[in-house]
Amino acid sequence: MGTIPMSGRRAQVALNDEAILRAARSVFVADPSAPISAVAERAGVSMGALYRRYPSKDALLRKICGDGMSTYIACVDAALADDSDQWPVFATFMQRVVEADTHSMTVALAGTFGPTNELFAEARRCNELNKALVERFRAVLRPGITAADLACIFEQLAAIRVGGELRIVELRRRYLVLFLDSLRASNTTELPGSPPTFIELESRWVSI
Repeated sequence: MGTIPMSGRRAQVALNDEAILRAARSVFVADPSAPISAVAERAGVSMGALYRRYPSKDALLRKICGDGMSTYIACVDAALADDSDQWPVFATFMQRVVEADTHSMTVALAGTFGPTNELFAEARRCNELNKALVERFRAVLRPGITAADLACIFEQLAAIRVGGELRIVELRRRYLVLFLDSLRASNTTELPGSPPTFIELESRWVSI
């Protein structure tokens, strides 16, 4: 059976929602303090249309963050399910996360809105999946690497915002290669200090 086409109104609502979310990601990643009106203007929709879908800026930010977490979880799941040679699978996972820019939609927005219990639960799920990921690829990773280390690496790469969109992508890919080289098991230099704890990472979400 084919997919039942949406009515004209439902199709327009779906298009509006897609435009709003695309605009919100662009606006709030660049400036989390931007007003919600900037999203409506970028999306080309009225404030009424935006508020019918997202009644507040917090609601919109929660949606963006939730989508980012879902994308990240899909990347982890794909890596855990792939039984090919470990290093290429791990490197592909890192590349997918950086290209999806999940950490600009999640951690970069931390502390700018009130998270829900559901988002906290998703964050904890991400943490558990990260631990499973590190254990899955332990043999090809340098000693001492933890899930929290990977989280901080993704944050650092997401923070690269030099030049236009194409230049940002190019630079993130450049520095990802450097990070990947440093993560290989052949690097045995003891890492100074300890990685951040999950409590330290999670605490940023409540700093509004």
